[in-house]
Amino acid sequence: MHRAEDLISAASNRYRITVQVANRAKRRRYEDFENAEDAMMKPVLRAIIEMSDELTQPEIIGEV
Repeated sequence: MHRAEDLISAASNRYRITVQVANRAKRRRYEDFENAEDAMMKPVLRAIIEMSDELTQPEIIGEV
């Protein structure tokens, strides 16, 4: 819950961040069919955790 609150508070538009989380969760859901690891965590929770990590640790995202 804290990560979701941090993510929403850092976003300029709550609707846009919600859509981004949903899209990432949808993408991850289809990837989960291929590998069975981390099947216990719901895709939405995983997306929130990943996005909040990217927010707090920008070095995770490599510059291209």
